[in-house]
Amino acid sequence: MCVLFLCRFDARKSCDTERRGSDKLDRTIYMTRQQKRTYRIFLYALLAASAAALAAVIYFAYWDKIPSTIKIRAGVEQELDFRVPASGEIYRVGERAAQVSAMPDAGTEQAAESLSDSVQSIHVDFTHTVKVRASEIDTYQMNLKLFGVLPYKSVDIEVIQDKMLIPSGIPIGIYVKTEGVLVVGIGEFENEEGKKVSPAKYALQKGDYILKADGEEIENKKQLVRLIEESEAESMVLTIKRNDEVTDVMVKPEQNPNKERKLGIWIRDNAQGIGTMTYQDTDQTFGALGHGINDVDTSALMDLDEGTLYRTQIVGITRGSNGSPGELTGYIEYDSDNVIGEITENTAEGIFGMCGIDTSEAAFSEPISIALKQEIELGPAQIICSVTGEPEFYDVEIVEVNLEHDNVNRGIVIQVSDEKLLTLTGGIIQGMSGSPIIQNGKLVGAVTHVLVQDSTKGYGIFIEEMLGH
Repeated sequence: MCVLFLCRFDARKSCDTERRGSDKLDRTIYMTRQQKRTYRIFLYALLAASAAALAAVIYFAYWDKIPSTIKIRAGVEQELDFRVPASGEIYRVGERAAQVSAMPDAGTEQAAESLSDSVQSIHVDFTHTVKVRASEIDTYQMNLKLFGVLPYKSVDIEVIQDKMLIPSGIPIGIYVKTEGVLVVGIGEFENEEGKKVSPAKYALQKGDYILKADGEEIENKKQLVRLIEESEAESMVLTIKRNDEVTDVMVKPEQNPNKERKLGIWIRDNAQGIGTMTYQDTDQTFGALGHGINDVDTSALMDLDEGTLYRTQIVGITRGSNGSPGELTGYIEYDSDNVIGEITENTAEGIFGMCGIDTSEAAFSEPISIALKQEIELGPAQIICSVTGEPEFYDVEIVEVNLEHDNVNRGIVIQVSDEKLLTLTGGIIQGMSGSPIIQNGKLVGAVTHVLVQDSTKGYGIFIEEMLGH
């Protein structure tokens, strides 16, 4: 009996073992199938993500190949050679609805005729060179798609008259007066009780312009300091401009241990410096710097009340090196005998205004045509600057042309190749901002900044950006 019992027990155990083994095998097969499905889903997701990433890379790689605004000369056939797999329609602004249904397919030669013949719309394909021609000043729009499928961008086409300008390159002394008084900092001081106070802390901000104090217009910082000290009221009402909005704020001055009433603010009412004139027009207007005048403390573009150009002499050069930008040192006499022009605009694209006839005589170049963005080539060019006291041509290379840069002052990258200029300055240095860039006998733009880590290289702005400020 004992033996039989043992045999029976072993049989059940063997059966149970087989069942457990079978269950385990089933679970293994199930898990394997699940893992395969999960793996396939992961691969599909990875493939989709990779395709999306590749499409995004391609999309953004082509994004800056065609600018959002293209300018062309009236009456002149021009080539647009972007070599981008994008196509679309050109139509007159405001007429699109009437044009879409009747839009013909056109090759490059037909495109050249279509604009001048006033056909409602034309098809363009930038896989190849496109020739365009417009007989009159006008505005068009072009909607493009990548590979004829992906929405790409909407491009404005402006037909302009050809422009002739005198490239200058002469050094200029700059004096600008702000609109009102600029707040460049908020601080604190000890009041007559020895406590730290900051009366303007919650009323004013860095970058505010104080236009009036208790209704009196502010001309300069000395006047504002006097009005604060002489105010007998407990509080003052200041009229300020903040982000282009004018508003009134109330502040309560505190007395310091010397019984002087203070607000605890640092203020500025003017800025001075030297730069280079870029061009002069036949009507005596000028453009200079290629960038705006920004406050050194707030970094904001200064609101201009008035500005003056002065004759200046270069008296010293600090050579630039990698990591340390150099500068030109100029001597300026701020008197009426040395005034050569009036600054009327301070913009992100430069300073602009009127200048005297003698500045035209100082520039030794004759009027030349401007180069539009799409006409600029990589390769040899020249800049005009006055590091030795007189305007001279120096050789450079245009190494990058960014048709759609998000910084208007950095559309061009140049590298100095002229040995004489490299010996004198080490490359691009402060004070050369505004130096005209010339290529193929046309005015391309102006030098704007030096690359701090490589003083032989600098940025430039397109001349059409300066003219379109």
